[in-house]
Amino acid sequence: MSVNTFEKIINNLNIDTSKVPKHIAVIMDGNGRWAKKRKLPRIAGHRKGAKNVTNIVEAAGEIGVKFMTIYTFSIENWNRPKKEVDSLMNLFEEVLTAKLPQLMKKSVRLNLIGDLSSIPETTRKKFNDAVDKTSKNDGLVLTVALNYGGRDEITRAINKMLKNGVRQVDEETVSKYLDTNNLPDPELVIRTSGESRISNFLLWQIAYSEVYKTPTLWPDFKPEHLYEAIKDFQKRKRRFGGL
Repeated sequence: MSVNTFEKIINNLNIDTSKVPKHIAVIMDGNGRWAKKRKLPRIAGHRKGAKNVTNIVEAAGEIGVKFMTIYTFSIENWNRPKKEVDSLMNLFEEVLTAKLPQLMKKSVRLNLIGDLSSIPETTRKKFNDAVDKTSKNDGLVLTVALNYGGRDEITRAINKMLKNGVRQVDEETVSKYLDTNNLPDPELVIRTSGESRISNFLLWQIAYSEVYKTPTLWPDFKPEHLYEAIKDFQKRKRRFGGL
C-alpha cells in the first residue's frame, strides 16, 4: 500500500496520530481456520498469515508505532503434529528470506524473544542473521516471539537471578531479567479470530495493557483493522488502578 493510502485510512477514521500506542503486541490467531474455510491444508493458512506480517508492520510504522511484538510460535505449539511443526520452521526460513529486503527498505529492526535453544539450528541461524543485518536500522522494532511462553520466560528469569546471586528483587529487577528487558511494555494487545484468551503471552508485560479482540482471522487482518484497533484504544481511559 502507498503512503497516501495509509494516510487516507487514518484520516477517514479520524485517528489522533499524536496518541498512537508506542508498543503494540499481536496474538496472530486463525491461520488454520482460514485454510479450513477454503478447504486448503493448514500450512496454506500459515503461509498466508506469515506473509501478512510485513503488511501490518508497514502500516504500524506509517502511523507512528515504534514497537510491535508478534506471537509467532508458542512453547505449546510443539504439541501439534510433527509434520506441521516442521513445515512451520521451513516456512519461517522461507518468509524471512523473502521479506528481509522489505524490512531493510523500511528500516525495521528485528528482535527475538523466547527459548531459542529448542529451535532447529537452520531456523535459529536464519533469524539470528536477520537480527544482525537489521541491527543498525532505526525504524520500528519488530519483536518475534519464537518458542515463547510467558510462564517459561518468568521461570527462566528467576533462574538467571538465582545464578547471578540475586537475593532480593523488586519489579525493576524482574523486568531486567526478562527477554523483553530492552522493550517498553505494550500499551495495546490485539487478538485476532475472536478468541478471548491471553494464551501465555507476555504475562508480566501486559499487566495494564488494553486488550482488543476482533473476529477477523489473521490472514484477513488488514491495515484498516489495525487502525480500527488503534482508534478503539484512543477512546479508552487508562486509569492504572486509579480514579
